[in-house]
Order: sequence, then structure tokens, then C-alpha cells
Amino acid sequence: MDKKPKVTIIGAGFAGLSAAALLAKDGFDVTVLEKNEMAGGRARTWEKDGFTFDMGPSWYWMPDVFENFYKIFNKKAADFYELKRLNPSYRIYFGKDDVMDVPSTLEELYKLFEDLEPDSSKNLDSFLKQAKYKYDVGMNEYVFKPSHSVMEYFDPRLAISGIKLQLLGNMRKHVHHLFKNEKLRKLLEFPVLFLGATPQSTPALYSLMNYADLVLGTWYPIGGMHKIVSAMQQIAEEQGVKFVFNTNVKKIVVKNNEAEEIFTDKGNYKTDFVIGNADYHFIEQNLLDKEYRKYSEKYWDKRTMAPSCLLFYIGLDKKLTNILHHNLFFDEDFDEHAKEIYTNPRWPAKPLFYACCPSITDPSVAPEGCENLFFLIPIAPDLKDSETEREKYFDLIVKRFKNLTGNNIIDHILFKRSYAMNDFIEDYNAFKGNAYGLANTLKQTAFLKPSMKSKVSNILFTGQLTVPGPGVPPAIISGQVVAKETIKKLKKS
Repeated sequence: MDKKPKVTIIGAGFAGLSAAALLAKDGFDVTVLEKNEMAGGRARTWEKDGFTFDMGPSWYWMPDVFENFYKIFNKKAADFYELKRLNPSYRIYFGKDDVMDVPSTLEELYKLFEDLEPDSSKNLDSFLKQAKYKYDVGMNEYVFKPSHSVMEYFDPRLAISGIKLQLLGNMRKHVHHLFKNEKLRKLLEFPVLFLGATPQSTPALYSLMNYADLVLGTWYPIGGMHKIVSAMQQIAEEQGVKFVFNTNVKKIVVKNNEAEEIFTDKGNYKTDFVIGNADYHFIEQNLLDKEYRKYSEKYWDKRTMAPSCLLFYIGLDKKLTNILHHNLFFDEDFDEHAKEIYTNPRWPAKPLFYACCPSITDPSVAPEGCENLFFLIPIAPDLKDSETEREKYFDLIVKRFKNLTGNNIIDHILFKRSYAMNDFIEDYNAFKGNAYGLANTLKQTAFLKPSMKSKVSNILFTGQLTVPGPGVPPAIISGQVVAKETIKKLKKS
């Protein structure tokens, strides 16, 4: 290459970091423009009074995806952070004095199933073998396809795999066919919440998430999830990637169907290629003139979005008891809450919620004698967000937290910060204030998602609103896929 083509990436989320590092490694001149003050997208951190909060993702699943990325650069996770497997993986509260600790070993897991439903371990063995097959094929074949066309899937080998992958069945039927105990059903249906859809509308393919959960395990990088961001940014910078933070992109200038320049509030950038890792809808509908948009507002309005969420970051002046690092509160009706997200969107009457207390595992994220705690309530996107509504739900879950765990935190709060739809829109230009991107329903899987390809010849999209979908590992893979497609396009031209 006589002259390095300039690639400009809008957004420094996981997909943008992944693509940037790979493109720079291949010899391109890469600049990443980021709206916020640090890399990571939703995986930013917030520090206050000696506390460090992961603002977004808090679950480290699929460790092989991270290791495979690092391996490309002759690195491994251990070069950047200490990775600890949590045991138990997490706790589920079904009611007062009614909890399930999900073990990290298969031997203990089989015993748990037998205790709750005699003879169910045989079905669990069958379920996990199918889930492993789906994981191996799905994570090595399907997710690395750019999904430009349905023709990519017309491969006899993949067609046979497709039957085994249960692409047309749904998770609810798959789980309920094998297990009768309601607690076990909830345990197995829980991981699809990461995919932003109900078990009834999520393809049974995604029992691969159960393999990730129950077999590969739940891990934690000491120092917090932002350690992954720091590792990926370091790798990218070692390849020569330039990062420009606190910079708002205002317009992509297109001539003869090619993006030529990017206007920002801090200056303009000439470019040979653009990768959109910021919110897909925002880039297409706000940064491109109408004639260059592939999709209409009507198209976007018809998409089934993953939930938004209401978060509370809390610094406590005491240690907590009777909880683990990850805690799920399933003491209310799962299906009713799901209806209030997807069927009849409104603020939930009796929400399920999640509490994360990383300082139980990692003393570095809170001062001595204190606890780092955050609550998360999944909610429908595009609701009216207000401080009054937020406070109402804070009071509700603090009371339930006290009732179910015995921890009365109200008089021990040093500070708290709420975060919901208005913040997702303000910080990430998130479409309808969503937190997780596009729901992984059957009609929004693979080539049925918004395309990586733009109408503009030298623009591609990556991240949670395109393939393969929401979540940290899929975002890293999305960056790898878009980097490969970019390299093909640039070398061809």
C-alpha cells in the first residue's frame, strides 16, 4: 500500500475498538471519533469518593471470545487483568428465604436439578449437549457472517446445522418441553434477557447462552469491566489507532455516493472509509442526507427494540450480608413484567430487578468498609422518563431488597446516581432510549437485522443494532466482521 487509506470510526464502543485495532494492524490509517470522555460506549466508568462503578455491562461471559480477540495480537487476557471465575455464579431470589445459588461446577449443577426435579439431570445433560453444539456452530459459523444476503446461509452443511440449531423453535417451548419445575425454567430462560426479547419470541438457537452461562461460567475482571476497554484501547493504540474524545459528529459529507469528510464540533476529518459504531439509527437518520439513507423512519419505528433500563449507582458506608456479586430478583411475575416491556409498554407495576455488588469480589472498587452496589430494572424503551418516576422505583426496590435480603440500606447511602432513558439518549444518542440495541427475535436475526451495508458505498455499520447482535462478545465479533468487510472493500478499490 503506497498510501494508507484513512478509515474513520464513529464511536469507541466494543465493536469500534475491535474494528479499529484490526484495521490498523492491517496497515490502515485509523481514527476513532468518540462523543464521550473515554472509550467503551455503554461500558464507561463513573468514579466518586473512592468508588468505581461500571456504568454498563457487568457480566463477563464467553471468555473464549475475548481470548480469541487478544490472540490475534499475540496477547491474552492475563496480560491485562486478573480474571476470576465466580462461585456461585449468581443468586436468584424467588421470595423471602427462597433462594437458588447457581453453582459453577457441573456436578453441583446436576445435583441442583435433581433436588428440584427428580430425574431431570438426564434432560439437563441432553439440553446442555444441544446447547454446546449450538454454541460451537453459532459462535464459529453464524456470528462471523456479514449477513449481506440470505444466500450466505445456503450451504448444505449450514442447512443441516440449522435444523439442529432449532432456528424456528422458541426458547419457551424448548425449555418447558424438558423441565416442569418453575424455578429451573426461570433459571434457563433468564439468559435470553441479555438478548432483549421474551423467551416466547427468542429462537431456541439461543440456548447457546445457557452453555455460556452454566458451562463456560460467569467471570469477573478484577478492577471492573472497563479493564476490557482499557485492554482493547491499548492494543488499538499499539497498532497506531488515534482516538479523539469529547467530539460530536455533526454530518457525514457524501459526494458521488462516497463519504468524503466528517464534520464535528471540533473540526473536520477527510476520510476514505467510514464505520458507524455509534447508534445506527442516529448516524443514518441524522448524519446523512435523506437520499443516502437505506432505511426510513417508518422502518425504524417498526423494529422491536431491546429494553431500556433504570439504573441506580449507590455508594454505601457499610458491608452487605446475604448477597452475592450478581443477584437476580424473580419474586414477581416474569411474564407480566415482560408484557409491560414488549406487549403493552409502560412503567412496570411489579418489576423484576438485578443487583450487582462487585465489591464483594473486588475490594478495589469501594473504600474499606464500604460497598459498591447498583440496581437495574429492565423497562420498555421510549417511555416518559422523570426524576419523580425514578424515585418511585428506587423506593420500591430498596424496600424489596430489605425484605428479601435483610439489608436495610436506606440510612447507609453515601450517594446515589440514577440513569435511565433520557441519559441513554443524551450520552449515546440511543434510539428510543434503548439500553441493549435490537431485540434478537426470529424476524430480527442474521440477514433480517439492519444491514452492515449502507446505501453509501464506503460506509459500513457495526455494533448492537446490526449483526450479530447485542452483548459484549457479539459486539467484539461485530467489529471483527466489519473490519474484514472493510479490508475487502478497500483492497478491491
